[in-house]
Amino acid sequence: MRLTIVGGGGFRVPLIFRALADDPEPVIDELVLYDTDAGRLRRIGAVIEAMSADRIGPSVRLETDLAAAVAGTDFVFQAIRVGGVAGRVCDERAALDVGLLGQETTGAGGVCYGLRTVPVVLRIAETIRRVAPDAWVINFTNPAGLVTEAARSVLGDRVIGICDSPVGLFRRAARALGVRPEDAEFSYAGLNHLGWLRRLTVDGVDRLPELLASEPLLDRVEEGRLFGGDWLRTLGAIPNEYLWYWYATADAIAAIGGGAETRGEYLARQQDHYFTGDDHDPLRRWEETRRAREETYLAEEREATGAGDRDDDDLAGGGYEGVALDLIRAIARDRAARLVLNVRNGGTLAGLDDDAVVEVPCEVGSAGPRPLPAEPLEPYQQGIVITMKDVERTVIEAARTGSRSLAVRALALHPLVDSVRQARLIIDRQLADVPELRQVLIN
Repeated sequence: MRLTIVGGGGFRVPLIFRALADDPEPVIDELVLYDTDAGRLRRIGAVIEAMSADRIGPSVRLETDLAAAVAGTDFVFQAIRVGGVAGRVCDERAALDVGLLGQETTGAGGVCYGLRTVPVVLRIAETIRRVAPDAWVINFTNPAGLVTEAARSVLGDRVIGICDSPVGLFRRAARALGVRPEDAEFSYAGLNHLGWLRRLTVDGVDRLPELLASEPLLDRVEEGRLFGGDWLRTLGAIPNEYLWYWYATADAIAAIGGGAETRGEYLARQQDHYFTGDDHDPLRRWEETRRAREETYLAEEREATGAGDRDDDDLAGGGYEGVALDLIRAIARDRAARLVLNVRNGGTLAGLDDDAVVEVPCEVGSAGPRPLPAEPLEPYQQGIVITMKDVERTVIEAARTGSRSLAVRALALHPLVDSVRQARLIIDRQLADVPELRQVLIN
């Protein structure tokens, strides 16, 4: 079977090759990497070639023509960054400069990222529908829930969104309790980067109250250190790590704005050094750069809260590439698996219509994912989720129609912006600094 990665020049692509090559029962025998940047594609191809020296993986083909890359493929993994890291830097700085949260997917940054990404994703989806109508599309492009919902308008249920944040939370919570993740059931619900772990059931017993009641146990969980035990007990749940930006917005703005550089600026500097530097021993240089990226992930949050360094298991990889491979295995081999995915709601969460994309546990087999029944969201969760679904859909409509006024509306109604004046200032800054957005907002 063939897997095509759209965004094949992305830095984390070798993680996918490594996961495929280390699969004891290989399901993918051909990997096609597509990217619009031939130089990045060659550099990542060199890393994969070096990886192949001590492992047998799928054959690899590099492509810069989208139709040729996806024609007849079985699976498409989509991980693109429209506007590049420069666009991310503008997302962060445009918000910070007007006193708002400057973060990639949460707040104003996620809205701007979505505005310029949706039209490209729709064009990709149209190509896939034309030359690979039976392919399954696995979307990791952020904002993952919003982008998945946009792509579904073209490809329907064959688009599935993934994120590694929930599985990381599950793994850490289970480990703190001395439980293997595969021996537990996790009740988790919300939207991408906006969900809560509400139950952790082992042998029919919910162990989450035990975890929440114990400071020593919570101290073993990064989210416990990030949010603090008192707040988690108040919520009665463990939030996705990205909810720190909601529950500690002022602290987040101070931490990010007070740093020497934003996360985007750090990555821009690192990527420039990596992709333009000497490529002697490409695998070693890639591993060193990857480790530094992982160690500094959400660094401002951990420094501001005293959460400490990331756990070694989280630094080793096995995140999004592991979720993607588990999903491919379940579909290709028709082996039932439970995964948290971004899928059509279909009545799973009350208060949202059937076509809304939600992030919930699913049973997956050859027919794709089926959301598992979920308890209703708590009112404090429901309010944020409903508001953010409206924001996401306004972003999609603004991108489809090229409407500047709808783009301003999406920003102004976002709870982490909540100001028409600031929304207009951000859009003006984006239109001045990000060419990809100027091509979208034409009305």
